[in-house]
Amino acid sequence: MQCSNSKLTRDAVLSRFFPDFQPAANSVPTGLSGGSCIIENGDQRLVLRQHHTPQDAEYHFLRQYHALSQLPEDLAPRPRFYTPGWMAVDYIAGEVKSALPDHRQLAAMLYYLHQQPRFGWRVPLLSLLLSYWQQSSPARRTPFWLRQLHRLCKAGEPVPLRLAPLHMDVHAGNIVHTATGLRLIDWEYAGDGDIALELAAVWVSSDAAHRQLVGDYAALAQIDPPHLWRQVQRWRPWLLMLKAGWFECRWVQTGEQQFITLADETWCQLKTNG
Repeated sequence: MQCSNSKLTRDAVLSRFFPDFQPAANSVPTGLSGGSCIIENGDQRLVLRQHHTPQDAEYHFLRQYHALSQLPEDLAPRPRFYTPGWMAVDYIAGEVKSALPDHRQLAAMLYYLHQQPRFGWRVPLLSLLLSYWQQSSPARRTPFWLRQLHRLCKAGEPVPLRLAPLHMDVHAGNIVHTATGLRLIDWEYAGDGDIALELAAVWVSSDAAHRQLVGDYAALAQIDPPHLWRQVQRWRPWLLMLKAGWFECRWVQTGEQQFITLADETWCQLKTNG
């Protein structure tokens, strides 16, 4: 791991630390954003990633590097380099599909992740919820949103069923289908937490698909399926609030109307479930 006292531009990182590498030609930038890119030197390919949210404390990004350092290579990319604001990880060759894998495969991958040693820090749910409120547009901060925040703060998080390392952003775009199995990328939100929180956070297409995933996971983990499903439902208000807040922040950051549409849909879900 390399460290320096100031953050560098992408060109400065390339010239200083990767003089023999070049940005890959005709590479598909799936999962990449901002100044992130794929770089290559002969047959070696790396993903040079930029901190998604530069306004956050640097330790948030450094935690992602440490999480990847702990995880096996058959689950996540191996980290190769770190300097404030930038990280380089192995490029995972494979296909990123538009839909989640088969529910049995997905359950097996999540169960395998949850068998790994804990990272050593908890998923900061409440601080994320509060930061989304603070970073959102003042015109979008409704009394309903504030009431929901107060309600969750007062109730506190559900008592964990089982603590494990979590990815916390499992959707089709973060899963690479390789010749040897599934790999997870983009570990920005990783931390320790309840396995049911992870299952609640998976971006599934329907309630039936969600129940199927939870049932398959329960069989692997030897947990009573109805008991696990009830725990997943306890986390649902927290996850809906996280999604709504994230959409609100992304709208401020990008100005793209799709995020307002997604936020409004999530607020409707919260009001219906409330």
